[in-house]
Amino acid sequence: MQCIFQRVAFCALGVILLAAGLHAPRGTFGRRAWGVLALLAVAAGIAVAGRHVWLQHLPPDQVPMCGPGLNFLMESLPVTSVIRTVFTGSGECATVNWTFLGMSMPEWSLLW
Repeated sequence: MQCIFQRVAFCALGVILLAAGLHAPRGTFGRRAWGVLALLAVAAGIAVAGRHVWLQHLPPDQVPMCGPGLNFLMESLPVTSVIRTVFTGSGECATVNWTFLGMSMPEWSLLW
């Protein structure tokens, strides 16, 4: 599930940067406002990717148990509880399925 939130953070950053580019504010306030919005998306992405990398580097006996799927959580819990559940569990994110130049996808996301 954390990989989904990483994608959301990347998409949010892309939308914010596109909107900022189309708006093209001339004043300092407008540029700073768009910069703060972009910084919030980046901070969220760093938090999620950092947690994901941390999970992947845990010893196998310390990986949290896998929880229910995101679709089930979204249907049965409020959004705040879903976010809390994603950040406190989901051991399936500890599995590294793909690497490039020795780094997993969450590590690349964190780097970028």
